[in-house]
Amino acid sequence: MIDIHHHLLYGLDDGPADIETSLAMIDMAAKDGITHIVCTPHANARWAFNPEVSRQKIGELESRIKSKVTLGLGCDFHLSYDNIEDALRNRDKYTINGKQYLLVEFADLAIPANISDSFYEMLVAGLQPIITHPERNFTIQKHPERMKDWLRGGCLVQLTAASLTGRFGRTAQAMATQFLERDWVHFLATDAHNVQSRPPILREAYAIVAKRFGRETAERLCVENPRAAFYGEELPPQPEAQGIETKDEAKGRPRRGLLGRLFSN
Repeated sequence: MIDIHHHLLYGLDDGPADIETSLAMIDMAAKDGITHIVCTPHANARWAFNPEVSRQKIGELESRIKSKVTLGLGCDFHLSYDNIEDALRNRDKYTINGKQYLLVEFADLAIPANISDSFYEMLVAGLQPIITHPERNFTIQKHPERMKDWLRGGCLVQLTAASLTGRFGRTAQAMATQFLERDWVHFLATDAHNVQSRPPILREAYAIVAKRFGRETAERLCVENPRAAFYGEELPPQPEAQGIETKDEAKGRPRRGLLGRLFSN
């Protein structure tokens, strides 16, 4: 399995405080069957993202783990004005391994009404937004229909594995299940921060998805799609997201989401 959202790098954010904890997280992930980890320190107003420092820490870890797992670099990208403007100017700075996939995180309590315009600008610039853990976001829990336009426009979605096991509460668990039922999900990831309360465990969620939605779905969300994101490749064919059509589309008129506008210009 491949984990594309993982706060592995010590001393950079609210993840591990020391290298020994980072090494323990790698060991736990490897035992769980995770072969690749994208290290994703926060990029927000509290924790500035420094790619060079992050790469240095990855090098220190790689020298200690003897190829136990393959490490890559991305970030947990907060959707602030300054971040978005910087990402548009420096496309490869924040993305997974300097390719096109970008993990994007909403603020907990408010999502700007014009965020679809920002996603459109990212897509035009060659960035592929992956919306992280929407099932845990308070605004989306109250208004899950807001996801529809972003999905129509070409955004991808990543759920937190522990949401499916109930670690983040019943609401997040129910929302995660609902998104899976509608084929709104493209990735499962751990969003690990430590080995206790936020461990790097993916296998349990894989098993839940395999039992309810089939092994093929579990493989797509935990192996195939994450591998494509890790190496900057196009995703394999995906199931069509259910229930995201506009009223016009439901009447048989052409779809005009973000990508529809993009390719019609």
